[in-house]
Amino acid sequence: MKQSSSSRRVNEQAREVIANILLFEMTDPRLDLVTITGCEVSFDRSVANVYYTTEPQRYSDVANAFQSAAGRIRSLMAKQLSWRVAPELRFMLDSSVDEAERIAGALARDAERNKGE
Repeated sequence: MKQSSSSRRVNEQAREVIANILLFEMTDPRLDLVTITGCEVSFDRSVANVYYTTEPQRYSDVANAFQSAAGRIRSLMAKQLSWRVAPELRFMLDSSVDEAERIAGALARDAERNKGE
């Protein structure tokens, strides 16, 4: 879907605020080393899909931590943004980073095999 410059700006603003909240205001150790890769805020700003990545062995711990902390993050986000509504936060694992690593590894193995030929 094509995004306007204002929706891109809103998405980036939400991503930055959430990333800063995780970095400076959350004390849950399960949320350490989590990267917010993107954010998609609905047109009416009532819902925000927040995409994150972390190490594969921590997926379930981080998902549980986000489920527990969603209300607090939403509250802190509302204080930092001048939006009429604080969006409902939906945290979703961004598997594109894992897919990129898988492809890079396959290409590296292929290059090694072709080097011997």
